[in-house]
Amino acid sequence: MSSNTDGILSNPSQWKRPEDILKMQRLKRKQRALQDRINNQSKSAPAKPIQTPNEDPIANRFEANPKRKNPFSRNTDQSAKRQKEAHVSGQDDGGEQMIFDLLSKTQTPAVPQLEAPLVKATVEQRFLQRQQNQCPIEQTLPSEQEEEAPRISTLAPIHWSIKSKLRIICHTPIPGTSLKTNQEASGLTSFVRCIDSKESSTGLDISPGARFYQATLYWQHPYLPWFTLFPRNSRNNNTQTPLDESVRSVLAAEWVTSFRNLFQLVRARQCPYFYVCANSFTVLFRAAGIGGRVETHALLTPTTRGMRAALKQEEIEFTMPLKKPSAGAQEPHNRSAESGIGNSSFSNSSEEQSQTTEDTADRSIEGEQQFDEDDDDMDGEQWLESLGVDAAEIRKISDNHRKKQQQRECGADYSDQSLVLIEGPECQAFFNFLLNAKTTIAKVGRLAGIPPTLFAPVSFVGATLRTLQTRSSKIHMDGQDYHSTELHGVILPHVLPYATDLLCESKDNFSVTLATVPSTSALCEASQKLITDSDKENDASALAGPVFGKENLSDCGLNRRIVENMCRATKDSVFDTERLLYSQEAGGFSWS
Repeated sequence: MSSNTDGILSNPSQWKRPEDILKMQRLKRKQRALQDRINNQSKSAPAKPIQTPNEDPIANRFEANPKRKNPFSRNTDQSAKRQKEAHVSGQDDGGEQMIFDLLSKTQTPAVPQLEAPLVKATVEQRFLQRQQNQCPIEQTLPSEQEEEAPRISTLAPIHWSIKSKLRIICHTPIPGTSLKTNQEASGLTSFVRCIDSKESSTGLDISPGARFYQATLYWQHPYLPWFTLFPRNSRNNNTQTPLDESVRSVLAAEWVTSFRNLFQLVRARQCPYFYVCANSFTVLFRAAGIGGRVETHALLTPTTRGMRAALKQEEIEFTMPLKKPSAGAQEPHNRSAESGIGNSSFSNSSEEQSQTTEDTADRSIEGEQQFDEDDDDMDGEQWLESLGVDAAEIRKISDNHRKKQQQRECGADYSDQSLVLIEGPECQAFFNFLLNAKTTIAKVGRLAGIPPTLFAPVSFVGATLRTLQTRSSKIHMDGQDYHSTELHGVILPHVLPYATDLLCESKDNFSVTLATVPSTSALCEASQKLITDSDKENDASALAGPVFGKENLSDCGLNRRIVENMCRATKDSVFDTERLLYSQEAGGFSWS
């Protein structure tokens, strides 16, 4: 290291600041530019650059001597480099200027209309199809469904589920809330004697008030004013004291008599239908001809695996029309003869154990030799033992199979799918089953010892005549005044046809809103399903004509128009609607 450098490093006062070094470098560039200009003009040999007196010796140390040919030294002639940089900067400026000129142009060049070749169109079409197939969003978008046209029917649909509230709204008031003495007496007499006041020539009052009052009556057994017997889960029964054993026995005996008499009326077609409402289930008995069925039938909902097994023990055949078929099922309806609803829950016979073990062995042991004639008669457990299967493994296989089978059977319990249909001679056996079953009358709970409630549109032994609670009011909607009439209580299927038949004569437009009891909604759904299945099968033996049903039920206690409506087996004859609209201009009823 030279002495000058050592002196600079040892004396910090001689150090240069960055801004001073930058000034010196700018000054050097100006000097070199001036020198190059002079050299270009004179075309002489390059002169030695002028050095300023205050030039930094450290910077001079890195500058190379032009006389010296050192490959590691810097080239002092920067003219070529500056020319190159100027040329590149000119190109960049020109390129930027060209881009700005293109963006500033507003007119687009005219594109000639050329016909694309077929190969290119095919490629583009394939590419678009591949994009559509690979687009998950378009595949998952729901297609726009066309709005269904409202159903128009001249007759109101029949609802086989029990309603708890009915509300009628129209422009004019409905006579029936403030009745006169003659109107109430005539309506009561017409209902009890099953007289159609519209067609008969009796001296009874046939005014709209009397006919509307006739539509609000029904029969019930038992009737205990201090208990709410429908629905059975009412909170009003919490504070009631339990009944004595003597009272329970009397109620049970009376209920058996009433139930037997009512069932005989249905079998003789003197009663179109009736309900049996217990704590845990509801049964709808219907006469032959109702809903297009040729025989007396019963709908039981909801059911459990134990109840279905009990029916199988009593050899009562039934179907489950709302049960969804499983993946391996061959029949759409689950019959009582299927596995799982049998004596396996109550007995351990060798025949059932043999069937279970044989099915298990068929699934678990594949590739083995087939059954011989002697193996068919062999017990399942013995057959597995003959194959060398351990007894513990046999027991484990049977237990696992039984658990899976039980889970599959209990999946539909207490739901609409568990509804059971019993037809023909099996109804008599089912009637005896309800009379003798211990679960029909609850032993514990808020209604312990009280038999199920019976509801019917006609009188029977031990029945009590009941009426719906009626309330009228005036409401204001959409700038117009309307009259509203509400009915509260147990609204049976015959109430709505009676009311609509009366209103169609005196009203141009009205609407009806109904509230369904949830535990009975499956009854209407099953009635629809039976009609739909019968239409698909086109089985003449499965459906009875409405004419024959109407004639056979001519003495059932309801007027002929309602009986004809109940005997219909069309798609619009049964519907569990929440709102019913009537328009005289549209020509009938519409619902959703």
